[in-house]
Amino acid sequence: MQPRFKYGMGKLSYLINLKRVDTLSYKTVSGNKETADKKWLLVDAEGQTLGRLASKVAKLIRGKHKPNFTPHADCGDNVIVINAEKIVLSGNKWSDKTYIRHTGYPGGQRSLTAEELMAKRPIRLVEMAVKGMLPKNKLGRQLYRNLKVVEGAEHTHEAQKPVNFDLESFK
Repeated sequence: MQPRFKYGMGKLSYLINLKRVDTLSYKTVSGNKETADKKWLLVDAEGQTLGRLASKVAKLIRGKHKPNFTPHADCGDNVIVINAEKIVLSGNKWSDKTYIRHTGYPGGQRSLTAEELMAKRPIRLVEMAVKGMLPKNKLGRQLYRNLKVVEGAEHTHEAQKPVNFDLESFK
């Protein structure tokens, strides 16, 4: 015999009322800046491919590796990238990849190859790659401040007690 539904009560509503589900235990927890458990992570860029390094660092900064990830909040970690001058580019990208900027004046478009930028400012190469993988809004600009890139193995953030993070085991 089929159960009889009251007027306006669908089968799903009937089953929920039948089981008396405790709805409070099924609420989605939405993280925010205050509830985020922010850590300091240390990433070594030596021998890493630029794009793969940047995408993994962007995920760490955004907080996508955490179970309480919230798209509209800064719940990621602070990341220190060391040995920025030892990154690797595949193929002919050292000579073919160009970085274009504009001075703001008419005819002020300037471009540098990856090789020239690496010679001038190797830190900027990593910063630009990570920044391009973050959201293009207020949140992205706020998240970008959680990235610290340094040349060499020495950094000035020892007081934060950063934890070494292995990118090889991270997807």
